[in-house]
Formats: sequence, C-alpha cells, structure tokens
Amino acid sequence: MIGTIVNAGLIVVGSVIGSVVKKGMKESYQDILMQAMGLAVTALGIYSLAKHMPNSQYPVLFIVSLALGGIIGEKLNMEERFKTVVSRFSKGNLAEGLSTAVLLFCIGTLSIVGPIESALNGNQTYLFTNAILDLVTSIVLAATFGIGIALSAIVLFCWQGFFYVAAGAIAGWITPALLTEISIVGAALILSSGLSILGIKKFKTMNLIPALLVPALFIAVKSMIGM
Repeated sequence: MIGTIVNAGLIVVGSVIGSVVKKGMKESYQDILMQAMGLAVTALGIYSLAKHMPNSQYPVLFIVSLALGGIIGEKLNMEERFKTVVSRFSKGNLAEGLSTAVLLFCIGTLSIVGPIESALNGNQTYLFTNAILDLVTSIVLAATFGIGIALSAIVLFCWQGFFYVAAGAIAGWITPALLTEISIVGAALILSSGLSILGIKKFKTMNLIPALLVPALFIAVKSMIGM
C-alpha cells in the first residue's frame, strides 16, 4: 500500500504548507483565494461531467442516483451529523472544506483504479500521479479552510485501503461502465461543492453522497438478472 501511504502523506504535507501560507495572508486575500477555489472546483466538476457523460450507457442513471441518494442522505441527516463531528475539532467553514476535499481526493478514477492496480500488479503509477495532484489541491484547500483539511487524508487512506484489500474479490466487478457512472455522479457532487463555496447556492452535498452507491447497485442487479 505504498502508493496510498504516499498519497495520504502528501495531503498532510500540503495541508501543513497551506495552513502556514494562510497565517500570513490578509483577510481580503483569503476571500479571493476562496473564490478562486470555488471556481476551480466548479470547473473540475463541469470538466468531469463533459468527459464522462458521452461514454455513459445509462444517461438517466445519474439523475435517478442523485434523487435516490439525496433522499437517503436527507433521511440519515448526513450533512448535519458531519458538521457536528467537525465542529468538535474546529469552528468556521471547515466542514464545507472537508466535504469538498473528500470528494476531490476520493471520487475519481485514479483513486479507485489506483489501489486496485497497486494490489494486483504492483503498479503505483496511478497512485503517485494522484498523490501529486492531491498535494497541490490540499495546499490550496488548507490555505482557504485551514489545517483541518489534513483530516481528509484519513478518509482517503480508508477509501483506497478498502479497494486495495478487496481488489482480489471486486477487481473483475469494477467495469469501465461502472467507473463511468460513478464518475458522472461524483462530478455532479464536485460541481455542487464548487457552487456552495462560491455562495451561488448552498447544497447539502454530504446528503448526496449515497448517490454514489446507486450505480453500483443498479449494475449489480442488472448483472444478476442477466445471469
């Protein structure tokens, strides 16, 4: 799991660097940096949607996923529970930053395929590439939201660790089609985070997280029926 360890470690390093940079910034600079971060996250969400939607075999699935996932997340009240936990460690808008960080770091092809490739073939290329991207992103996020962004490294380690450990059992099940559908839903969630940071519309992004499970369940049921 050397690739995952490096990935998580660089997020911590980036968070420390970003928090140090933030301390020397005027409030006006922090505000413009948050706007820049919001624009960047929004652009990433749009880019990912444009990249993956043309390859979707089920164009309506992401709509159903967001609807069902939102209902489940709202029922579980995930957004408020998440904020309650985060507020014990920090005040301010860290919860918004952490939810954005978790989405950016975990919901992507590199963060899913990477640990599987590492476990099955010993290839760390995807994870090392992802680690460099996350280093830069964590610096910007921490400069905006503070050192608490480092907590997302724990989530990433558990996320990638799950795929690494379960690679033998699920590698054949994680098809390109499934990755495409999950990436589309993930892109929509990243876009919602960007719009929230910009203050255009405050989305309960954490309540939409269960939407990521719907494509997996749909394809699993479809495969069973097909058998």
